[in-house]
Amino acid sequence: MSGVGLKLSDVRFAYADWQVQFDMDVAPGWFVAVIGPSGAGKSTLLNLVAGFEQPSSGAILIDGEDVCALPPARRPVTMLFQDHNLFAHLDIHTNVALGISPALKLTAADRDRITAAFDRVGLSGLERRRPGELSGGQRQRAAIARALVRDKPLLLLDEPFAALGPALKNDMLDLVAEIHREGHMTVLMVSHDPQDARRAASHTVFLDEGGVVALDQTKALFARKDLAGLKAYLGA
Repeated sequence: MSGVGLKLSDVRFAYADWQVQFDMDVAPGWFVAVIGPSGAGKSTLLNLVAGFEQPSSGAILIDGEDVCALPPARRPVTMLFQDHNLFAHLDIHTNVALGISPALKLTAADRDRITAAFDRVGLSGLERRRPGELSGGQRQRAAIARALVRDKPLLLLDEPFAALGPALKNDMLDLVAEIHREGHMTVLMVSHDPQDARRAASHTVFLDEGGVVALDQTKALFARKDLAGLKAYLGA
């Protein structure tokens, strides 16, 4: 697995009287935090890339291909949500296996991938537990394992760790950062906490008033003094 480039060119989306317009260019292998005030369009940006929302105009290019006409299942994307989207009535081995085959038709190689994913996220021995028998952090680890077996080059994270305590959230951020480095995937992570960006992201994009204000290396972005909206957002 390796990362892909992502380009949004004049992508427009509107809901009632609220609208956004995105122009953004992400190089292969970047880990990009997406920050900004509520209503800036952070989750909408991810939903457009994933295909859960359709733009009224513009192009979304992944690895140079416009994917706007492709349904979510055909895009080279995995999305991880805050509620982890695990099926409560299935054990986590089955939940992870669904990431490979919705019909659960698994080869020996597929089963090896699942075992390796559980090892990687520290859940070996818990495969037959249901989500309700796991802690919040373990459920998120299971969701990360499912993302690993899907083996898609673009990973989208929509505040998946917001409900976790600080120490556990940092553990999850560190795990995703390690997986990102090992797999060279491209990552976009929405967060309301600037510290998440500082901890894990190589680059950060700041959204405000329905558009991309700035995209820069994380340390450089937070050091900028010329962005009034960013200063207001950070409370600086």
